[in-house]
Amino acid sequence: MGFNAAQWRWRGYPRWPPVNRPGVEALYLALDLQTAIDEYKQVSTLLPPGTFVTYQISAAPIVDFREGFNAREWDPLWEDFYCDWRALWFNNRIEPPSWVLGDLVLSAGAKGVLFNSRLASTGINLVLYPSAFNEADTMSVFDPAGALPKNQTSWQ
Repeated sequence: MGFNAAQWRWRGYPRWPPVNRPGVEALYLALDLQTAIDEYKQVSTLLPPGTFVTYQISAAPIVDFREGFNAREWDPLWEDFYCDWRALWFNNRIEPPSWVLGDLVLSAGAKGVLFNSRLASTGINLVLYPSAFNEADTMSVFDPAGALPKNQTSWQ
């Protein structure tokens, strides 16, 4: 199970390391609600408008990076997983290592990456690549009452 705060009209850039380059679909989830709130707020003291959504997921394999970088176990590029991708891309026009890591994860056949939150001390995040899913993988939004908007016109 994972949680995400959805902004249905506009979606900003995430603060966490985006492990997907532009054009590669990815869904970022937190494994608990408090981490989802912390990730959504980022460094703001105020919570912007949004809807918290619960996802039910079954997908494998998933790369588990919760223990962090260990030179004996990981390619050296993984040491830069938590790079400041915004500064690299927007300020220096350098491709962030985290984008390359996303490419490597996908080319290895994995469906996502588990990693520690930088905003919630005990939080864990999961990035999923829905385009890599096959018939054995499932992902659905938990919305038994049909309360979530279906498209942008649902807000009018």
